[in-house]
Amino acid sequence: MFSASTLAFLGLLSLLSPAAAQTWTSCNPMNSTTCPSDPALGTAATFNFTTQTSTDASVWNATAGTVNYNTEGAFFTINQKGESPTIQSNFYIFFGTVEVIMKAASGQGVISSIVLESDDLDEIDWELMGGNTTHAETNYFGKGNTTSYDRATYYPVNKPQENFHNYTVDWSQEKIEWLIDGDIVRTLLYADALGGKDFPQTPMNVRLGIWAGGDSSEPNGTIEWAGGPTDYSKGPFEMVVSSIRVMDASKGASYTYGDKTGSYKSIKIESGNSTVAQTVNAPPPMSPVQKFQSLPKGAQIGIIAGAGAAAIILLGLMICCCVKQRRAGRRERALVDADYEKRTAELMAYRTEMGKQRGYVQVSSFGASRERF
Repeated sequence: MFSASTLAFLGLLSLLSPAAAQTWTSCNPMNSTTCPSDPALGTAATFNFTTQTSTDASVWNATAGTVNYNTEGAFFTINQKGESPTIQSNFYIFFGTVEVIMKAASGQGVISSIVLESDDLDEIDWELMGGNTTHAETNYFGKGNTTSYDRATYYPVNKPQENFHNYTVDWSQEKIEWLIDGDIVRTLLYADALGGKDFPQTPMNVRLGIWAGGDSSEPNGTIEWAGGPTDYSKGPFEMVVSSIRVMDASKGASYTYGDKTGSYKSIKIESGNSTVAQTVNAPPPMSPVQKFQSLPKGAQIGIIAGAGAAAIILLGLMICCCVKQRRAGRRERALVDADYEKRTAELMAYRTEMGKQRGYVQVSSFGASRERF
């Protein structure tokens, strides 16, 4: 459950720019000592979006817009200005690996994003521009430091708007590696990020989304970076994620900032079982056949015997019903026949009487009649 302050922040967030839907924090531990602990994933989990119609709200939260699902995966769609559908994990990882199988959206100025974000605004990104059909961008930020924008680098990828690719971040205390389809394309060492000051190193959640960097409300620098103005009449623009695998390198129930330094050394790992891990690793509900097969042999035999007895009783009831219906039918037919014979006799008697009155005698019901003198 979210706190009242978090819910209020989410409401405010919906009024901000599309980019803010993916890079924000409800409580920055660099500024406050009362921020809540971050629930840990504490395990490895794979989320297959091709086999579901929605995400578990206890694991993934839609922070903006609506995400739809079919057999191809999760669809993040921009139909009009102001839309930026985004989902965010309710769990955090403290170093680890994130692999996303994704097909980027087309469209000038449209950005498909994979973002790892911490409460103190450490950030690791994959970003693909809809108008760039040959390259993907990697980027990172430390503690929200945007004094320079020289950290982004671009790497070749084959038709990212037409093909699914595996975009991976492998993150440790010493380095960050970005991989495309299993090949390392970039490595950032701790010391190379301003001596470690800008190195992302605090627990992060995972955010997947699409937004229009080319929207007219964005600064000119953002529009230029995104590839130019977005023309919404050429939409809809769709980013598709078929699956995501997340591995938390740390084990525990939650992560807490021990001070305001923002250093990984200050992070306290609370021992215990992660509630998110219990949810994602819970076995799927068993089908009736699986439930039966999981029963002891004696119970299975008892169920089969009971079902057989019930079938015999049902068959007996059906036979009795049929016999009763046939008997009832015979009685009904006998009554009909008796009524017919009675009516026939009455008719013959009537005809005989009428013949006498007219001077004729009817010899039989089918024989010839003769006159009476």
